Amino acid sequence: MAKSKPRVKVPKTADAGEVITIKTLISHTMESGQRKDKKTGDLIPRKIINAFKAEFNGQTVFEAIIEPAVSANPYFEFRVKVQESGEFKFSWTDDDGSVYEKSKKIKVA
Repeated sequence: MAKSKPRVKVPKTADAGEVITIKTLISHTMESGQRKDKKTGDLIPRKIINAFKAEFNGQTVFEAIIEPAVSANPYFEFRVKVQESGEFKFSWTDDDGSVYEKSKKIKVA
């Protein structure tokens, strides 16, 4: 599997009190642990992104627990009301303990 790559889309600017839309996607195969290797017949170990969290200036604004039934490359879109300039931090946690992170700043007028 190629290295997981997170992508996020956050507006660069917003007005105070504006509700903005955030879009996130991470490239990941999301192996459920229920398929068998065609050559050996062994189960392919489960390897999924099992949690996603979005924070703004240190406060959680969106969080999700992800189950094996989610397709590859999990995509989340959500809305957040911003009152001040700051930084969004996004994190995706993998079954093996890997954490993939991305951050984006927004300027509020």
